[in-house]
Amino acid sequence: MHLSLLGTVCGLLVSLATAQSTFKPARPPSIPLAVRNPYLSTWFPAGSQFGNGGYLPGQWPRFWTGQIVAWTGLVRVDGKTFTWMGGPSDFEAASQVAFEYTSTKSIFTIEVDDKVTVKATFLSPITPNDFKRQSLIFSYLSVEVSSKDGQNHDVQLYTDISAEWISGDLNSVAQWDSGEVDGISYHKVWKQNQQLLTETNDRAEWGNWYYSTDAGGLTHQSGSDRTVRGAFRDKGELGNSKDTDFRAISNDWPVFGFAVDLGSVGSSPASTLFTVGLAQEIAIQFLGANGLNNVPSLWTDYFDNELAALSFFHKDFSESSRLSTELDSKVASDSVAAAGNNYLILTSLAVRQAFGAVQLVGTQAKHYLFLKEISSNGNMQTVDVFYPASPIFYYFNPELVRLLLDPHFENQESGHYPNKWAIHDLGTHYPNATGHADGNDEHMPVEECGNNIIMLLAYAQRTDNNDYLKQHYTIVKQWAEYLIEDSLLPAEQLSTDDFAGHLANQTNLALKGIIGLEATAQIASRIGETADAKNYSNIAHDYIAKWQDLGINKADNPSHTILTYNNASTHGLLYNLYNDRLVNTNLVPQSVYDMQSAFYPSVKDKYGVPLDTRNRYWTKGDWEIFCAAVASEETRDMFIGDYARWVGETPVSTPFTDLYNTNDGTHVAGIEFRARPVQGGMFALLVLK
Repeated sequence: MHLSLLGTVCGLLVSLATAQSTFKPARPPSIPLAVRNPYLSTWFPAGSQFGNGGYLPGQWPRFWTGQIVAWTGLVRVDGKTFTWMGGPSDFEAASQVAFEYTSTKSIFTIEVDDKVTVKATFLSPITPNDFKRQSLIFSYLSVEVSSKDGQNHDVQLYTDISAEWISGDLNSVAQWDSGEVDGISYHKVWKQNQQLLTETNDRAEWGNWYYSTDAGGLTHQSGSDRTVRGAFRDKGELGNSKDTDFRAISNDWPVFGFAVDLGSVGSSPASTLFTVGLAQEIAIQFLGANGLNNVPSLWTDYFDNELAALSFFHKDFSESSRLSTELDSKVASDSVAAAGNNYLILTSLAVRQAFGAVQLVGTQAKHYLFLKEISSNGNMQTVDVFYPASPIFYYFNPELVRLLLDPHFENQESGHYPNKWAIHDLGTHYPNATGHADGNDEHMPVEECGNNIIMLLAYAQRTDNNDYLKQHYTIVKQWAEYLIEDSLLPAEQLSTDDFAGHLANQTNLALKGIIGLEATAQIASRIGETADAKNYSNIAHDYIAKWQDLGINKADNPSHTILTYNNASTHGLLYNLYNDRLVNTNLVPQSVYDMQSAFYPSVKDKYGVPLDTRNRYWTKGDWEIFCAAVASEETRDMFIGDYARWVGETPVSTPFTDLYNTNDGTHVAGIEFRARPVQGGMFALLVLK
């Protein structure tokens, strides 16, 4: 049974009565706990909107949509039981005293009855250059218990997950089993009526969920939440029993628990490792060169079965921790060196979120990286979503960008899209990349042609894979010819900021198309197409000169670019200027960079610079960081400082949003973007370094 809101608040007050937690480097709006792909995406709300301030005891974790995925932690100290995670009723909450996040870890320090300290580390490992490890949709929870008062204490530790993890429909019937493999005890839980490649409320309706721990000194039990947790409270152990009444998720709330007897605990920490994860043999559906086919999860090509994958992941904790710590350190040192501690607040918060929207699929011989446009509409492989996300992938491993582009090239070069411009996405809703053979996707012609060409060149510049350019040059030329037609004077159309509506003659959109033409010239030059290179470059230089006359309000003080041509009263974030530096087209005069750097401070609000004049307070955090990356140091630090302040002060309690109000830090009414991979754009500065 779940606590009511009042019960949750009461549990929080017990915690706050004895301790206030510190938060380092900031208190994010929502804390990533187990975030590995679009379906293993478990968060802890912290903002005041729906959260409790970031205190692990007394509140349930949630899926990114806000749906509860109950994950409970109890600890029994000298016969008295406390909650250290989640919001179960009838238990006193322990006192959280510290929280810290890194790129891969969320670490809570919790004091229990002034006797022992519980340190809970949630590790979602990221291995951008090791696809075997990255392909596994599992996450770690490491729990250390040590004496706080210098005395030894009799301690038992308990955790469980509920059947809520398996489906977005609480009326779905859950089925479960338990077992042991290679010294690892596991609970296996699944939806009884499996629906392949189907979602309910953005939750996967197929696959098997595993919750596991080391088998030594362990008892386990499945059953109703009150029964299983009550057994631990009363006895400090479980019955090693299985509830065989398979039933609806909300019917007496089945949970799957482990209890570990830590014995007499002193000053040396007693450690216990848990893993949680999802095994889906088939991951997505894709309309590619060989028609429409189901595509397996990449891990299936490395491991014989689910239990082999589970065993590897669980036993890999030491190495995975080492690799994750190295990644954390690299991001921290690079971020601080680039723009200080405020910048680290943003980059380290973005890492798990960006990688949590993608999944490696296919085989070792031929694999792809597929992305879900989380929360905004669920589209699959949306170009103008993985374009703003791309800085994080260029930073960690540029081959990841190729794996995002590959499905687009394969689909369109196989004749599955009739329009002359680039497709917007590969499917209306993840996990079905069924394409748009009728051409009726959401048209963003200049946006997507420019994005694809720029990302392709940026990839080649970082890998010297010019053969990849040759392979796709025919369709690149097709897109470039469209940009010649429509980039200087863009017809009425959507840009990536589609929530703001259609516009003609968008200054910022035109700039993307023009840079795309110069990028095409560089692509042509790299593969020996010198005549094409000269032609595209001449056109781009002609266009950029005209663009400066059309798109800049030179009479204003300070002068600035305008939202649409011949509309002097408008302005907006000129985030597409970033592309000129990303691919070194050197097309835009330095005077434009200096002009925008001087202008942005004149229109800033408390939490940033508005996106444009159509909506007084709306802004996009990813585009702010794109602007920061090519601004003066003073303006750069303004952008970063305001966004970092928003992270710690916003009332929003959903995962790291990119769309918010600059005046009060709230969500834009009716458009609650959350957990979107575009926050990979926080790495925009580091890619230029």
